[in-house]
Amino acid sequence: MATVYDECAAWLKANWDPETTVAEWWQVLADSGWAAPTWPEDWHGKGLSRGETTEVRQAFADLKVLGPPAGLGMMLAGPTILTHGNDEQKARYLRPIVSGEIAWCQLFSEPGAGSDLASLQCKAVKDGEEWVVNGQKVWTSGGHVAEMGMLIARTNPDAPKHEGITWFAIEMEQPGLEVVPLREMTGRALFNEVFLSDARVAEDAIIGGLNQGWAVANTTLTNERIGLGGGGGAAGAAAGPKGGALARRAGDLIRSGGGSGTSQALAGRGFGTLKKLAEEFGKNGEPTIRQDLAQLFTLEQISRYTQLRAKSAKRPGPEVSTGKLQVSRITRLSRDVGLSILGPYGTLHGESAPHRGMIQEMALFSPAPSIYGGSDEIQKNIIGERVLGLPKEPSVDKGVAFKDLKVGTQR
Repeated sequence: MATVYDECAAWLKANWDPETTVAEWWQVLADSGWAAPTWPEDWHGKGLSRGETTEVRQAFADLKVLGPPAGLGMMLAGPTILTHGNDEQKARYLRPIVSGEIAWCQLFSEPGAGSDLASLQCKAVKDGEEWVVNGQKVWTSGGHVAEMGMLIARTNPDAPKHEGITWFAIEMEQPGLEVVPLREMTGRALFNEVFLSDARVAEDAIIGGLNQGWAVANTTLTNERIGLGGGGGAAGAAAGPKGGALARRAGDLIRSGGGSGTSQALAGRGFGTLKKLAEEFGKNGEPTIRQDLAQLFTLEQISRYTQLRAKSAKRPGPEVSTGKLQVSRITRLSRDVGLSILGPYGTLHGESAPHRGMIQEMALFSPAPSIYGGSDEIQKNIIGERVLGLPKEPSVDKGVAFKDLKVGTQR
């Protein structure tokens, strides 16, 4: 009996053409169902389990075939719309995601609502068949290249803070919406601030129902933690016209890696890379380096098995937070080991540094995984409360209307 791997590999061998454009290849891939194999067959997928997708990714990697579009559309928006959207919304939004035609960003965090996301103050007010949105979002990954955004905004200030929030699919290219890049220590600008001043979103772009956005947002966040904790997969490329990949030759993206800025910043992370670096610098015999590399290998294997277990579950649960914590820990340990191996060369950066500064860039980026996608502290709270059953932290705002909360910046 043919396995999922065999079926996918056979299809790839029959259909992969490195000479086609990325846009053309993704259309073919979208038609096949192999781009989003866990999605239902009625909605561009194969209906496979999360565990079976491991075989699919392995087939893409083994045959050196360009994988499906990378980005938050496939990772977050698509699964959220599949879970909470109606059939009309699925028909409208899912195909452009799976074919890479449209890129998405996540408009969740705010300057005063990061760890306590339900305290968000971005508000949407009904105006006929539209909602008028005003507020500010921050740490928006890929906002500068996105055509659509996953927006959560307050639509009922008279309700408690978790109950008056709505999840919208908002168009990013419109008057009243300004995206401002945030420059990082690495020199990149992967994150953005987004200012919404009388931006508009249609009534039929509400996903999951009016004032039901907290439950919808939790679906988005769960999928985010699965994605961030899951590690790599097949070589992919950024979705959307602004990503710059659609018109390129598909085979060229395999050779270049086609990675996002985040994946490039983390390219120096991991046991395999650092083991080779230690051998190159003659440090592979040093006891402390060997011990740290052994620890790194152990953490990676534990993380891999944990993710396989989480992905084999019918429904992902809060245990996926352990994968997110492991990513942070592995990145920090990789930073420390990498810089120890480099020694004084670790002070160099860019083209003049060993391996063009790959390790140094990863080291500069290393604080980010502890913050984005829900900070390490939030993940520990989730594990403590929802997995271990420990008491929740005391709350004085439960059942209190959001407008009555004592918030310094409340408007």
